[in-house]
Amino acid sequence: MILDDAHEHAVEEENYFVSMTDMMVGLVFIFIILVMYYALQFREVTEELTGADKTRAEILQQIQASLKSRDIDVTIDTQNGILRLPDSILFDSGQDTLKPDGKKNVAQLAMALDEVLPCYTEQAAATSRRADCPLSEHRIESVYIEGHTDRDPFSRGGRDNWDLSAVRAINTYRAVADARPGLTGLCARKGGECEPVLSVSGYGPQRPIDSGNSEAAKSRNRRIDLRIIMITPDSGETVRRVETALNRR
Repeated sequence: MILDDAHEHAVEEENYFVSMTDMMVGLVFIFIILVMYYALQFREVTEELTGADKTRAEILQQIQASLKSRDIDVTIDTQNGILRLPDSILFDSGQDTLKPDGKKNVAQLAMALDEVLPCYTEQAAATSRRADCPLSEHRIESVYIEGHTDRDPFSRGGRDNWDLSAVRAINTYRAVADARPGLTGLCARKGGECEPVLSVSGYGPQRPIDSGNSEAAKSRNRRIDLRIIMITPDSGETVRRVETALNRR
């Protein structure tokens, strides 16, 4: 009788440990599945971001090539999404109105933008997408026309470098719009609205690309930049997708 009780107790303990082991294995399995799911979601978002950066670099290269074919030499910074125009081809020293050659150069810029940007944006007026556009899921969110100056103090009529950079950016924008009015209708779809892509900003001397004090360094810092921002994945939507999948389990 005592042996039978001991045997039953041993069997119960064995069954208990087997059940605990099965439960632990199940929990580990669920944990592995969750980790794999999060990793896949992370990879999807990473690939989307990387793909958008690659598309942006291609956009910049297309615009640069188009301008080069028109004998306008510009530089691009693919890492930061910038097409850079030295102010020497646009403005006279200390002036905020485009010089005659500057107007021609901006008109050429507008033509290059008109060739490329519609393929990566929406349009406020419903029009069909051009047949020659490359296939791409990535879209442009904004194109900022940025004015920059050197650090030399500027004062004329109560205005300083901040004013100079902002007005130069605005006048460049207006010249682009005059040359190719359709560019102002390009937009980025956000919810039910389509917000204009082209915008302006002035940074004065606050974002130099050359920290030197030589005339060559100052010349490089005086510029108009076109900064392209791509639409990025909605991280909040990714979290919601993960939460929804977990709630279904």
